[in-house]
Amino acid sequence: MKLMIQNVGMWLLLLGVVSFAHGQETSKANDYQLTGTVVEAESGAPVAYATVLLLDQSTDKQVSGGVADDEGKFFITGFGPGTYKLQVNFVGFAPYAKSGIKVTNGQKDLNLGNIGLEEESVSLDEVTVQGQRELITEKVDRTIYNAENDKTTVGGDATDVLRRVPMLSVDLDGNVSMRGSSNIRVLIDNKPSTMSASSIADALKQIPADEIKSVEVITSPSAKYDAEGTGGVINIITKKNNLQGTSLSINTSAGMRGSNLGLNASARKGKWGFNLGGFGRAGYNIKGGFENNQQVINPDGSVSNILQSTDTRTNMLMGRYNFGADYEIDKYNWLAASVNFGMFNFKNKQDNLLTENYLDDELVSALMRTVDMENLSNTVDVSLNYTRTYEKPQKEFSIMGLYSRNNRTNDFVQALLDGNFEEVEQRTKNENASNNQEFTLQVDYITPLGDGEDQILEYGAKNILRRVSSDYAYFTAEGADGEYVENEDAQFSNEFDYDQNVTAGYVSYTQGFLKHYTAKVGARYEYTTINADFKTGEEQADIPDYGVLVPSVNLSRKFESGNMIKAAYNRRIQRPSLQFLNPNIQGANPTQITQGNPLLDPEYTDNFELAYSTYFKSASINIASFYRNTSGSIQPIRSVLDDGVIYTTYENIGSEQAVGLNLFANINVSNKLSFNGGIDTYYTMIDNNVDDPIYNASNEGFVVSGRMFGNYNITESWVLQGFAFARGRQVNLQGYETGFGIYGLNINKQFAEKKGSIGFGAENFFTPEFKMENEIVSPTIIQQSTNYMRNMNFKINFSYRIGKMSVAPKRKKRSIENEDLKGGGNSGGGMMGPTQ
Repeated sequence: MKLMIQNVGMWLLLLGVVSFAHGQETSKANDYQLTGTVVEAESGAPVAYATVLLLDQSTDKQVSGGVADDEGKFFITGFGPGTYKLQVNFVGFAPYAKSGIKVTNGQKDLNLGNIGLEEESVSLDEVTVQGQRELITEKVDRTIYNAENDKTTVGGDATDVLRRVPMLSVDLDGNVSMRGSSNIRVLIDNKPSTMSASSIADALKQIPADEIKSVEVITSPSAKYDAEGTGGVINIITKKNNLQGTSLSINTSAGMRGSNLGLNASARKGKWGFNLGGFGRAGYNIKGGFENNQQVINPDGSVSNILQSTDTRTNMLMGRYNFGADYEIDKYNWLAASVNFGMFNFKNKQDNLLTENYLDDELVSALMRTVDMENLSNTVDVSLNYTRTYEKPQKEFSIMGLYSRNNRTNDFVQALLDGNFEEVEQRTKNENASNNQEFTLQVDYITPLGDGEDQILEYGAKNILRRVSSDYAYFTAEGADGEYVENEDAQFSNEFDYDQNVTAGYVSYTQGFLKHYTAKVGARYEYTTINADFKTGEEQADIPDYGVLVPSVNLSRKFESGNMIKAAYNRRIQRPSLQFLNPNIQGANPTQITQGNPLLDPEYTDNFELAYSTYFKSASINIASFYRNTSGSIQPIRSVLDDGVIYTTYENIGSEQAVGLNLFANINVSNKLSFNGGIDTYYTMIDNNVDDPIYNASNEGFVVSGRMFGNYNITESWVLQGFAFARGRQVNLQGYETGFGIYGLNINKQFAEKKGSIGFGAENFFTPEFKMENEIVSPTIIQQSTNYMRNMNFKINFSYRIGKMSVAPKRKKRSIENEDLKGGGNSGGGMMGPTQ
């Protein structure tokens, strides 16, 4: 009953807001309105998301404005009779200006028809975009964050970008969640990569922010997308070009906590195009620490209290390198191939891990350890795509193949000191080499039905063959120089192989009706087979095959003013990743160990969404509500071993429900000043559904986060940008995690006719140390821990481009999309650091 009241209340709140907004729209039905469609002058194709400004002709001040939708249509309101000037801008096209637009008294609706933009065949360095391009773009099925316009992320990585994206939350370790769910799939240029299959957090650190063009947040994926990803899909679009000529660019930054260096070369002549790029980033001198208070209630009623504290030092080196080529066979046939390499080296040292064990306030023992952890990986992705288009618009056939491989080493060495904390008494080493390979083949076909463009049929098939292995072993040695001896117990030293095959087919149908309505419905069927076994000591794991049918429905309604309301439903599944499956015992912190469960089943989630977008003058606002219900949720089970060690594994025992509201706004105050911000809030309810009161756990509560971004063009060559993000307290199954906030400021100067730029940035300059507190409470375990991170950073940014390129005709590209595996967490490959 309580849940029903909460859900009804939330839906009534949203409907009230939508009704109010629509009522406001209706009450202003007599306002003056200017409409039109932005198209390419030569081809007549629509130019989506062009910036349109309405200026007072006498003063040249902005009166109103907006952004064209995905069909090139724009709607401008909030002005009265007068004489105006219209400006239209978009990258790659010459600025458009029309003066002498006279609006007389009573002329409520003025349609300018098609506005043709001419392609600008000049040096790319000389293209100047007037006015502020939108940072946030709304489409029917996704929200797009235009990251290339955000200079505050220069020198950072993808996690810095994603912290600015609506509906996403990123913690200090780089773990990403969407509307409170970490079960998401991250794609790069519409392609999956094994580097994100085991750890999204580590994968994002490999992608420099300077390489990212935009981020697409898909909250309600259609049947065309894989059924994986209960939270949704994040698609990171890297910077590409469709230009003729050659160019070479260099960008670099150096700071107190990190530096980066990137080179990118492009060449395109005639039907051939090539791209070669490399980006590397180093993180260093990242100091921190943690304190941990762990209380265990023993069967006899006594209380064991374990206190831990240590200082940490972290160094990172990561990079991503790519080579791509494409060839236009003829007007209708196109071929592309690419090779991407990635590497990630993460090293963490705990110099003095002090563990004090008390029994009813009496000190029993005090132990000192040093811990060295290494998380090393390298990835390769090779893809080959063929696309055929037809004379009939929107008709397309494509075949795509992808091979991905991720080799990962996740080791630690733990040294126990003697009673005087001076000499090494014993050493323990864990080696865990894992390998993840994926072979993917996909075929898609799109065709309009009838003579119009309001009916589109899509169908296709896909097969993913995934092979995962984990080779793990434990070793012990006496003293500082003793020889390591392997623990031959199969529980500690073994090899685990996990083969998974997913075969899928889908059909999707889009229908426009009643002029302003669009419906997109579809269904996808996936059949999964799994073989899992151990090399020694265990029988083959018996995991049954299973099939799943996932429907999806998306509805939208456009209003004359450009406003939109949309609703969606889809069913999703989430297969466990290697992090949850890996049987390697993760025991870098000997008081808290974790082990994966190879027999986990997937989670199943039903998602509902209702959203409304509105535009007025130079602002856009989007409000959305959602409800998510997950069954078979993968949840941790904690138990206490005989020696007081907390042992954690995973089971499909949980249920999760969340109901929430997202509000985002984008405001262009003037040609020079713009703001973007949003608030995300949801109420979550988690239950592990265990009857035994010793292990039963449930929790619920509100989670709130928000962000604010500001941009100011001081002059034509000087730009000032600022950003702030705050995340409130997180609700976990057995406790809470405190919130945090980050912020940054960047000033940038262009020179040499805008071929180069130099800037200065500061991050968290008033906060020398972040403090994160976590709490776990159960009938037998009470744990409180505090993490510290010192991440104040000052940096200098520099970039320069040489070479000239001109705009070439655009060609629609398609690529594979695997939305796959429950991920997240601090690490992959089965290796986790100490609970902090």
